[in-house]
Amino acid sequence: DNNRKVTYVEEDQSHPDHPDRFDSSNQLLCRTGLTGRCYWEVEWRGEVTVSVSYRGIRRKGYSEDCVFGYNDQSWILNCSDEGYSVCHNKTVTDITSSSSSSSSSGRVAVYVDCPAGSLSFYRVSSDTLIHLHTFSTTFTEPLYPGFRFWSGSGSSVSLCPL
Repeated sequence: DNNRKVTYVEEDQSHPDHPDRFDSSNQLLCRTGLTGRCYWEVEWRGEVTVSVSYRGIRRKGYSEDCVFGYNDQSWILNCSDEGYSVCHNKTVTDITSSSSSSSSSGRVAVYVDCPAGSLSFYRVSSDTLIHLHTFSTTFTEPLYPGFRFWSGSGSSVSLCPL
């Protein structure tokens, strides 16, 4: 899959330790950072989080500082069969409008305008973008896409070709 898909499995995987690996959360940060204006789409299944994060997010230990969305280092969209929610710095906002549909899989889009300090999440339905939420802030560091798996073997995320 050209490193474009990740699937959560229950079994421990044999990987060498690495300082960039999160050791207490089922999450990962992409290697390539975001600059300027960026848009990408993600196909998801199960219970997953799509994140935009600073590279310096804490990765070791069991505190909320290490979890996407529960600190001032990351912004997230949670995706599940119960719908969508967003979170930044422990402030969770449920998305309960008609823009949020119940499904155990779907496609979402992320648009970040780094200079303008804007991060928007969308649901993609039949090639139509349905706005879910926009964060407005001042980004002080380069941003990186990230993903988290909450539970359920077989949950997956795939970066979609555009």
